Formats: sequence, C-alpha cells, structure tokens
Amino acid sequence: MADDLAQVPPSAPPAGPAAPPPGAPTVLVVDDEPSNVASIEKIFQRDGMRVITADSAKAALEIVRSRRVEVVLTDLMMPGVSGLELLRALKQLAPDTEVVMMTAYGTVETAVQAMREGAYDFVEKPLKRMTIIKSVRKAAERQSLVAENRSLRQEIKLLTKREIVGSSPTLRRVLDIATQAAPSSATVLVLGESGTGKELLARFIHERSARSRGPFVAVNCAAIPETILEAELFGHERGAFTGALAKRDGRFAKAAGGTLFLDEIGELSPAVQVKLLRVLQEGEYEPVGGDTVRADVRLVAATNKDLRAEVAAGRFREDLFYRLNVIAITAPPLRTRREDIPLLVDHFLGVYCTKNNRPRLEAPRDVLARLTDYTWPGNVRELENVIERAVVLCRGDQLSVDDLPDFIREAAPAEPSSLTFSVGTPLDEVERRLIRETLRHARGDKSVAAQLLGISTRTIYRKLGELE
Repeated sequence: MADDLAQVPPSAPPAGPAAPPPGAPTVLVVDDEPSNVASIEKIFQRDGMRVITADSAKAALEIVRSRRVEVVLTDLMMPGVSGLELLRALKQLAPDTEVVMMTAYGTVETAVQAMREGAYDFVEKPLKRMTIIKSVRKAAERQSLVAENRSLRQEIKLLTKREIVGSSPTLRRVLDIATQAAPSSATVLVLGESGTGKELLARFIHERSARSRGPFVAVNCAAIPETILEAELFGHERGAFTGALAKRDGRFAKAAGGTLFLDEIGELSPAVQVKLLRVLQEGEYEPVGGDTVRADVRLVAATNKDLRAEVAAGRFREDLFYRLNVIAITAPPLRTRREDIPLLVDHFLGVYCTKNNRPRLEAPRDVLARLTDYTWPGNVRELENVIERAVVLCRGDQLSVDDLPDFIREAAPAEPSSLTFSVGTPLDEVERRLIRETLRHARGDKSVAAQLLGISTRTIYRKLGELE
C-alpha cells in the first residue's frame, strides 16, 4: 500500500531530521516491534514533532514519570502489560496526557473500550501515515487546550481568591473580633469607608462559620434598581407582576444553608427594609406573589454610611438598625495601618504580575516610602489599582517612582503620626507599635529610628527580634 508505514518516501534526506520547532508536541511511541517504532518515529520527526520511543508499557511509564509528554501512541496488544492497562496507569500518573491506541483487525471492540476509559482515539493497522499524523496532532491540540484551560482556571482562582493581608495591631484586633463572632449565628454589621475590604471581612466570617460549606452570596444593594430589588432578594412567583413569566428564586433562596452578604445596606428602600426586618425577627419572608418561606441564612450586612445618622434623619428604620447591629465590626482605613502597606504591595505585585504574564517585580525602598506616605482616601482598593497600573507601565525588573501616578509622586510627605494607647495596653504591644511606627517614619532606616527613640542601633535590632 502506497501509504503504509513500511513505505518510506525515496526523497527522504539521508541526514537526520531537523530539530523540532519551539513548542512542538512530544509524542511517546510504545510498541514491542522495533521496525514499527522506527517507521513511526521517522514520520513524526519529519512532521516536526519531538519523538520518544519505548518497547514496553513499563518503560513508557518510567519516561512519563521523568518528563512531560503530550501524547502517547501505544500498541493495544503487547506482551506483559497491555496497552489498555498502560492507559489506565497513565490516567492515574499523568491525566493531562492524551493517549491514541494502535489496534489490529479484530481488536476494534477493545479499542472502543479504551476510549470509554479515556483514550482520545484509536487507529487501525496497517497504519496510514496521514491517519496517524492527523490523529496525534488533534490529540496534541486537545491536550494543549485542556492544559491552557486549567492554567486559566488556576489564574482566575488566584485572582478571585482574595485574602486579608496585614499584620498590624489595628487589623489584628478586627480579625480577632471577626474570628470570635464567626461560629455564632448572630447578625454582623461591617462598617467602614469605601475600599477597606468589608466584603473580605464578610467572607472571612463565613469561612470560619458552621455554614462555611454552604454558599456565600453577595448583593450590592446600591447596584440594583429599587424597583426590582425586592424581587431580586426574595424572589417572585410566575405572574406576580408584568414580565414575571416564570418563577424565580431570590438571593435568600440561593444563599440557603450559607451566608447572605448585603453590601451598602444603607441604600435599602423603606419597603425592602420592612421585609428584611421580618426576616430578622421571624426568620421568614414572602417571595413577591408567593407564600411564606423559612429563611435559612446567616446575614452579614455592610455600609459606609453612618446608620445612626440615617436613623435620626428618618431614612433608616431604627428597629432594623438594632436588629442588624448585634455585632458591629469596623474595617480599618488604610491610613491607620500603614505598616501593612509593604505587605499589600507585595501581595498585589504577585497577583498582577501573574495576570499580565510578567516576571515577578519588586518594589524598592523609595517606592515603598512614597506609597506609605500617601494618605489613601480610597483605601486598599485604591492601592490595588495603583499597583496594577504600575505593573502594566513598568519597563524594568522593579518598580520605580516614575511608575506611580502623579498624585502620589507629588503628594507632600505625611506628618509623623501620633500614637494613642488605652489604659491597660500591655507594654510589649506599646513597644511594638512605637518601634514599627518610628521605623515607618524613618523609611526603614534602623539607625535613624534608633536615634529618634534614643536607643542604640544594636538595641533596636534586638527589640525587633524579640517582637517578631
């Protein structure tokens, strides 16, 4: 047959094949017939693939353990360990690797069984050159696509899996309260300026609660038009209003067994406030046009408004405020925990270098000094945006002051902050905060910090070691 593997084109060059191009797939050919392996190897090499060969399933597994292989082309019937058994072992050892089976007449049924167990394709003997090239190339494309999708999912997970970064005393006190409140069923009200991470605190509480395996559903009450917010939260029945063509579950139903986070709760209309109050008092609600439903959620609410002032102005129900304000936690503004800024900068550099396919960048001392001196009216969210911008614009292997926005470069240095301590604050905590704040003011220079504190440089090193 003109296209059989045994027929090598007469125009084939006597010298060895050219080196595969960058990114060429690696194919492992497994067969106990040396002549068959040699013919297949030549065909794949001429087609620009990297080829490795093995004469048994055992040898093939050793190769896959030691290096990356995109596609395995294996004979189905081999002495000892069969191709089907090799397939099963490969799916355990290297699940991303695609497997194409070579099968002789009479074993097609077994090959179909192999495909049910994860093989990509099978080709019948006598093998045809174009048939195996087409099959293996498609298998390599599928392997590349699956690997790329997995990488993207991991990147998305990294970007969406946000965490609370910092070790300042101010932040630690807040997290201590949140940790203590998390196992309870009490409603939590998270207060704080915009950009301070109120949703992160809500997730922190959810992940440490008895409902952590249930859903976490977040609703921005300010982002949903008032006319549809009630139906969005509580759901509606078919025909409840014009356009309600089918029954729809609300966010309370979707959060069943978990936590419902209501952000910007100060924006609720009076009508929705009444329905929310019933949920908190009676543990039940009514979908629009429907019957009473039990509410199986833990409620965490957040706002950047002064709810007491809203109550005084008649814009927020007093009884609802007291129901929400069982445990109040205030997310601290970034200016009150400046010592966390270097940690946040390092964290966001890792996130956005990965997102933008850049080598890991560093922030030198002069950049950190400018970022630490800035007052951050937009808090952590503003810092995150600044770091993302800097990563995109940076032309070197580390950030420079020129990569920062004008409003940060031109900002006047912050005045030395004053520290206040409650009566009864432990001395080691007073000492820790005093040393860290002085170091911040001295821009990390321990000699200057020691002079300001009236102690020796050796003493400040020793104190820092004790406080770690």
